[in-house]
Amino acid sequence: MDDDLLEELNTPDGRRTTRHELLVAALLHLMSQYTVNNADACDRASGDGPCVKLASVIERHLNALARLPDADPVLRATCEQLSVKWANLVDRGLPSPVKRPLLARILGQGRPSLA
Repeated sequence: MDDDLLEELNTPDGRRTTRHELLVAALLHLMSQYTVNNADACDRASGDGPCVKLASVIERHLNALARLPDADPVLRATCEQLSVKWANLVDRGLPSPVKRPLLARILGQGRPSLA
């Protein structure tokens, strides 16, 4: 994140917003969007699963916060633990790879057509 941008972000009382606060605010916004999107998907009953891309972005934000050396240790530990949970959620949401027998893979048989 650009440090010049952070200097421009002042609160109404004149206090500057820190990188930590900005990341936490972005993370809370993303998590709320994820919740709203999942609730909408359940209401539609269309079979749409959770938004894997959004969950992946949330996981990356959690990792970023967990790696900030000057962040509070409790914040870093919490973000690290949540990052693992979100990574598992992302992994579960990805489509399963198509399994083919080893010999068929070696011989190039049974490839899905590109048409």
